[in-house]
Amino acid sequence: MRRCLVFLFAALLAFSALASAQSGNVFFGYSHNSATLNNGSSTGLNGWDGQLEGKIIPFIGIVADIGGQYGSTSTFPTSNGTRVAVNASEYNFLFGPRASVTFGRFRPFAHALVGASHVSVSGNGYSASDTSLGYALGGGLDYKFWGPLGWRFQGDFLQTRFFGNTQNDGRFTTGIVFHF
Repeated sequence: MRRCLVFLFAALLAFSALASAQSGNVFFGYSHNSATLNNGSSTGLNGWDGQLEGKIIPFIGIVADIGGQYGSTSTFPTSNGTRVAVNASEYNFLFGPRASVTFGRFRPFAHALVGASHVSVSGNGYSASDTSLGYALGGGLDYKFWGPLGWRFQGDFLQTRFFGNTQNDGRFTTGIVFHF
């Protein structure tokens, strides 16, 4: 319960900073996570990602990044050492600063995001889930193609700590961005 209240407070703080911001952007698109689920069990998870950024000063913004990825693996190790086929879903709720600069139609950016990550696996009579601290270090490039509309390419190093293990994953995101 205490972790939930801390997370809620951090989310409210981030959204209040976004509400007072003078400009920013909204993004929604496809996300691929090269996920290591548990003890070397890895799979490609595909899904969605949404982001809201509000500028605090011209080059620095606060980002709220929420995403979900889904997939399956046939090599998930259980606590008793057997391997089972499972369906997996991972959700990330990340917040943090982003630095960016605009050069004509291009806007490169870098960010450091931290928050909560949740994974759930189930299949063949097995079910497990875990929530942990997650963080993403990365950046990308927005290409403005018409008015406020653009396309985003983003890559992140995503670290989580599910089931008592550390996962170091790569996440790729692309999709449409609306600048306001």
